[in-house]
This record gives sequence, structure tokens and C-alpha cells, in this order.
Amino acid sequence: MFKVKIIRFFNLCLLVFISFTSEGQTAKSVSEITVTVSNLDKVVPFYTQVLPFKVLDTFSLDAKTAVLLYNLPRHEAAVKQVRLGLGEQTFVLQEFPNASKQNPIPTDSKSNDLWFQHIAIVVSDMDKAYDILRKNRVKHVSTSPQTLPAYITAAAGIKAFYFQDPDGHNLEIIYFPQGKGNPKWQKNKSKIFLGIDHSAIGISDTPKEQAFYEMLGLKLAGKSENYGSEQEHLNQVFGARLEISGFMAQQGIGIEFLEYIAPPGGRTYPANSKASDLWHWHSAIEVTHLDAIYQQLKNQDIEIISKEIVDLQNTKLNASKGFILRDKDGHAILLFEK
Repeated sequence: MFKVKIIRFFNLCLLVFISFTSEGQTAKSVSEITVTVSNLDKVVPFYTQVLPFKVLDTFSLDAKTAVLLYNLPRHEAAVKQVRLGLGEQTFVLQEFPNASKQNPIPTDSKSNDLWFQHIAIVVSDMDKAYDILRKNRVKHVSTSPQTLPAYITAAAGIKAFYFQDPDGHNLEIIYFPQGKGNPKWQKNKSKIFLGIDHSAIGISDTPKEQAFYEMLGLKLAGKSENYGSEQEHLNQVFGARLEISGFMAQQGIGIEFLEYIAPPGGRTYPANSKASDLWHWHSAIEVTHLDAIYQQLKNQDIEIISKEIVDLQNTKLNASKGFILRDKDGHAILLFEK
């Protein structure tokens, strides 16, 4: 009888574990995107004068929190942050003024390199938005705004343009015609720059990354396979053919996978990367069951950057606790609970 009870108890625990991993985890929101910059005084004016972001808050993380969260030496752990707002979305710039070495983004970076990440800023009028960028002499990635052709059914009529901020971070402006994208972008046409739709990341294997992000609680929202001359001129990658997959939490910013079917040879995320490197971005994802998923990830082949689950209650990160990890291709994620 005792042996039977043990077996039943084991089966119950297994059932609870399966329920948690397949259904119990919920990604409530991708609340904001953070990127490391070289100097806030240099970069903030670009986002607030060339682009119409508004400064919502300026703050710092205390050294103890920064050491635990970013796993940096204490003498390098000073972090200054500026939270910017555009529409309903927020974007955080962070500077590490005491970093002993800060690796720049390679000048020959392409969007098929696996450290690639950008935010996509929705515009109501592509011509007017591009004219503003052109007059401010932004650094082009795309040759000009591109309209995706009718043969790419899922993305037909979408207009996009890639450019860079002063540190070489890629940005995108994107226009959604009627019937494309989130319907919310059709509701406000009074402004040119409307908000952040998604953050795109370069990945190597869609099924592998999909399984990982679904484990975190995100859901597949749409797919497209993009190719042709317009895509080449958009990304400046000759022969580009991409499998694009969009994922959403219950609310907030989308996460978009960019897997290059062609050309091959995109470079891997640099080993031994630190949060102070200029290619560092992280997506903040609010989840349920943070402690449980932390233990689950520790038992898998997942790199956890933070030294532990970090108390964030006395910070301005709008979270009670959280930790930073890397996905299968190296992109950083801040998982947190409120």
C-alpha cells in the first residue's frame, strides 16, 4: 500500500510539472526593450529631437542590484538609465560609465548576424517620416523605404525602412496598410510616429527558439517568408530570404524572429558578452511563476546571466523581482514579476 501511495504521489508531481511547463506559465506582457549606449548625453538627443520620444524618467541602479542582475564586477556596476516613451510603449537606454571595456557594434554587422536586434517604430505616413529622417541625415541601412510586394501575402503593402542611431543600433520605421498589423495602429493618424510595434531578433533555428519562447508563455501571432529585391534593399543583405515569426504576450510589444534561410554564414552571438557591450539589448517579459521557471531553466542548457533572482522592489524597473537570461541564440531577456 505504501509503495502504491509513493507511485501515485510521483505521478501527481509529474502531472503538476507537465501542467506547469505546457500550460501554467503565462507571459503577461513584453513591457519594454532596453539597449546599452555609449553615452546618454550623446544618444538621448537623437531619440528626443530626431525622433519624438519623450523622457519619462532618469534613474540609476544601486551597485548591489546591478552586480546581481548583470553579473558585473562591483567597480563596473554603475548603471544610469533613461526611460523614453512613444505612444503607449517605453524604451530604455542604459549607460555603464565605469565599464573597463565596452565593445562597439562591429561596423560590418548585418541583420543575419545573431546579435542583431532592433525596435520597429510604427508611422502613419512613411513619406513624411522618412523625410524627417533624411533631413536629419540619419545613417541609412536600407537604400530607401521599401514596399513589400503582393507575392509576400502576409506582408504585402507593408512599408519599412532601416536606419541607425549614433551608436550604430539598428532601428526600423514601419507602416501598416489597412488590414495589416495590429488594428490599434489604424486608430491614430494625427501623429507621424505612433509607437513601438515589436523588437526583431536574429535567430538560427525557428523551431528551437519557438519552443523556448513558448515555454516562457509567448504565443505565435503570425508568420511570413520574405524575399526579393525589396527585402534585399531593406536589409542590405544580398539574396535575403527570411522566415519571419511574430510572438506576443498577453499585452505589450511583440518579439519577431528573423531566421535567414539565405544567405548562410550569419555570425553567432559573441562569447563572453557583457551588458555593457553596445550590442546588448534585453526584452523585459512579465511572467507568472518566476521562481518555478528559474529552477526549471537552471536544470536546462540555458545561460542565466544574473547571480540569482534579484529583489527589484526599490528600483524603477517596475518589477518586484527578476533575473536576466539568454535565449538559445544569446539574446538577453529580463524575466520579472510585479
